[in-house]
Amino acid sequence: MKKNMSAADRIIRLVISAIFVTLYFTNTVTGIFGIILLVLAGVFTLTSVVSFCPLYAIFGISTCAVKKQ
Repeated sequence: MKKNMSAADRIIRLVISAIFVTLYFTNTVTGIFGIILLVLAGVFTLTSVVSFCPLYAIFGISTCAVKKQ
């Protein structure tokens, strides 16, 4: 797996994950929509930790800086 996420992208995803989890555990969002937000938070957190987004790979997107050789 080649990294395709920049540091800014990873931080944004982690912040969004924290917001989703907070909304769920404060009972602001409940039911099916709350569970969907928790799953999305898990996916965002996982992709941030490994610095790889499968959707970026499918569409050929990379927010990672290109290293000059």
